Amino acid sequence: MLSRIAQAGKGGTDGLGLPRITFGIIVLNGEPFTRYCLRSLYPYAHQIIVVEGGHEDARAVTTADGHSIDGTLDVLERFKAEEDPLGKVQIVTRDGFWPKTDEAGRHRTHQSRAYAERATGDYLWQIDIDEFYLPSQMESVLHMLVHDPTITAVSFNLLAFWGGLDYVHDGWYWRRGGVQCHRLFKWGAGYRYVRHEPPMVHDDCGRDAHQLHWIGGDEMESQGVRMYHYDHLFPHQVRQKAAIYRFEKPRVCAEIERWAEESYIRLGHPFHVERHYWYPSWLERYRGDHPPEVLRMMADIQTGHLAVEQRRTDDIERLLRSPVYRAGRLALKAADPVDRVWRWSRLQAVRASHVPRKLAQAVGLRETPPARQSGSGADTSKGDQT
Repeated sequence: MLSRIAQAGKGGTDGLGLPRITFGIIVLNGEPFTRYCLRSLYPYAHQIIVVEGGHEDARAVTTADGHSIDGTLDVLERFKAEEDPLGKVQIVTRDGFWPKTDEAGRHRTHQSRAYAERATGDYLWQIDIDEFYLPSQMESVLHMLVHDPTITAVSFNLLAFWGGLDYVHDGWYWRRGGVQCHRLFKWGAGYRYVRHEPPMVHDDCGRDAHQLHWIGGDEMESQGVRMYHYDHLFPHQVRQKAAIYRFEKPRVCAEIERWAEESYIRLGHPFHVERHYWYPSWLERYRGDHPPEVLRMMADIQTGHLAVEQRRTDDIERLLRSPVYRAGRLALKAADPVDRVWRWSRLQAVRASHVPRKLAQAVGLRETPPARQSGSGADTSKGDQT
């Protein structure tokens, strides 16, 4: 069956007895990835729904009416005209910016709902424009869904590339759950896309897909399936993401533009190399494969067919050859579980300090404080959630 998928090529999987996959993509300034991402998905797609444009906090890198400034929309329209013989691609835009937050204050939910509401597949698979998979991995996922239709959600662990195809970053943020990305959900009539951060889908009975039959990132990695994420590949990517997150998440990303210049462009802080800069992180060499469309994209850049600024790599090479850096990397890996235990112990101590007060309230020795009333002059708004 898997060989038939490969032979189907651009004809896709419809008619092969395989699940129909709707791929949902949010994109703003997706170049140079756009056409290569779409090409990588096309053979496996029932639909590819691309939601283009940003919300108001992205205005530093958008047109006046909220669209991409790098020609992404033109590339999408050209792909649909020239490389979409089966009419799988839908482009969704709006006049003006997308709403920033949903009813719970989460970002990008409206954009994700825009593709979810148009999905007609058996599964909804959300994809970043700089996210890729090996063809064999895509086929493995389809094979798994055919053989176990009770699966309701699938997550993938990521490989995060930094500054070139030969380097990946790792760190405490990723080792504490950030490496796992919720991506694929069973879909059908009555299903609802609840939120984007983190992704959540409810079925027609209102049940969370992750609480039913969820296949986690570690299990998928044990089957040889990981996400290839190229979100730190080019300098313009990092600068644009920093310009957005500075305003979107000001509580935790107030210094992200400085981080981009000092830690990514200049590599001045080699143990804080990825955008969750409040956690230690580091670089490692990568010697594995890359998805074919990524290699084609890089070849087009090297031959001048695409004009894309690439990051220098001589400073990365010097860093990775340094015995001091290797020792620091090992020390941070060893310190991670120690830091986790310390943080957990501190949290338990704080919780324990509240026990006497709660016991006193329970037996009536201490009066329970009245609940704060809204409209009393107190600020009852919630802070941003990340």
